[in-house]
Amino acid sequence: MPHGFAPASIPSPSRPGPLAVTAISQRLKDCFASLKDPRVERSQLHQLCDILTIAILSMIAGGMGWEDMELYGLSKLPWLSTFLLLSNGIPSPDTFRRVFERINPKQFEQCFETWVRLLVNDLGIEVIAIDGKGVNGSYDRESGKKALHLVSAWATSHRLVLAQAKVQDKSNEITAIPALLELLDIAGCIVTLDAMGTQKTIAAQIQQAHADYILSLKANHPTLFAQVDTWFKTAQMTATLPDPREHKTEAGHHRIETRTVWTIPIHSLPPLHGANEWSGLQTIVIVERTRRLWNKTTHEIQFYLSSLPSDSPRIAAAIRQHWGIENSLHWVLDVSFAEDACRVRSMHAPHNLALLRRFALNSLNREDSSKRSLRQKSKRAAISGEASSGGLRYVSHLNKVAIAVPFN
Repeated sequence: MPHGFAPASIPSPSRPGPLAVTAISQRLKDCFASLKDPRVERSQLHQLCDILTIAILSMIAGGMGWEDMELYGLSKLPWLSTFLLLSNGIPSPDTFRRVFERINPKQFEQCFETWVRLLVNDLGIEVIAIDGKGVNGSYDRESGKKALHLVSAWATSHRLVLAQAKVQDKSNEITAIPALLELLDIAGCIVTLDAMGTQKTIAAQIQQAHADYILSLKANHPTLFAQVDTWFKTAQMTATLPDPREHKTEAGHHRIETRTVWTIPIHSLPPLHGANEWSGLQTIVIVERTRRLWNKTTHEIQFYLSSLPSDSPRIAAAIRQHWGIENSLHWVLDVSFAEDACRVRSMHAPHNLALLRRFALNSLNREDSSKRSLRQKSKRAAISGEASSGGLRYVSHLNKVAIAVPFN
C-alpha cells in the first residue's frame, strides 16, 4: 500500500513544522486588512474575514460555488469555531453570493498579491510565463455580456500564480499585460510571452524593469517574421546553418518529441526590419519540434525574439518551461476546478471566484507532504476529520507562511 496518505511524520530540523492555526488566521486577516467590506454596517451579520476564509478553504476542498461554501462551513463548524468568530453561525449561500458579487476585484487582487509575496520573496523565481485565459462560462447572452478574460503571471518552476489582470471590455491582452507587469517585481527574471504579447512597448517595459524577455515571433509581425523565416530556410538549403545550441529527444505522454534549438546573434543575420526598435534585442531563437505519436507525426518551427545573449544556457529551458502555464495552470483550472463550466456571471462574482481558485491552486501546489495529484489532495482536504488538528495543516516555506490543504 502506498504511503502517500500515511500520517505526517515529525518534521526534520531542516524543514519548518506546522504553524499554529491562530497565527495563520491572523496572517490571513493581515492580508485581507485592506479589503473594503461592500456591505452596509447594519447587514454585517458575519465577519468579512470569516466569509473569505471559509470560501478559500471550500475551494481548496473542491467546492465550486455558494452552496458548497455553506456545506463546507457546516461540515467543519466545530473546527472553524476554534479560530473564526462565527458569531451568527455559517453564512448562507445567498450571503456568500452577495459578498462576492460586490467585493472590489482590484482590492481583492491586491490582497492576493500580498499573500503571494509571503511565498515568493525568497524562492529565487527565474522564469515568469504570462498568458491569458477566458472564463468561458461567465458570458451572459441575454445581457450581451462577454466571457471574462484574465491574464496571469505564472512562476514556472514553483507552480505559483503570481498575479492576474482582467482584460477590459472591447480590449485585448496587449493592454492587460503592461498592467500585470507593473504589479510584479521582475528584476533578474526571464519573462516569456506568446505572440499577442510580442510588442515593442512591452519589450521596453521588461527591460526597464531590469529583466529579460523571450517573445514568440509569428505572422502578426509579418515583415520581421518573413525575414527570419527566409534566412532559416536558405541556411538549411545551403548547409550554412550553425550548430544548434541544443538537440534533445524525450519520450512521455505517449509521444516522442525531438527538439532542436538554434540561438543566432542579431549581428550574424542580415539587417532585420525594425530590429533597433526592440529594446535590448540580442538573439533570434529558432526551435524545431518533431512529435511522433502513435497515429501521426507533427513538425513545426517556431521563432522567438530574446534580450538574452545567444550563448545563454537559459534560453532553451525557459522556452520549454513556458508551456507550464498551459499545462499546470489553464488545464488544471478547467479540469480540476471546472472553471469553464462555472455559470456564475453576476456583477463581480466571476472575477472574484477566479481569484479564489488561484488561492486554492497555489495552496495545493505548495503542500508537498504527500506525492499525490492536485485532485487527490483536494479530496483529502474535504474528507479529513477534525480529530487531531481540526482538519487543517499549515506549512511554512522558507520562513514565509503558505496556507496549505486541510489534512489530519
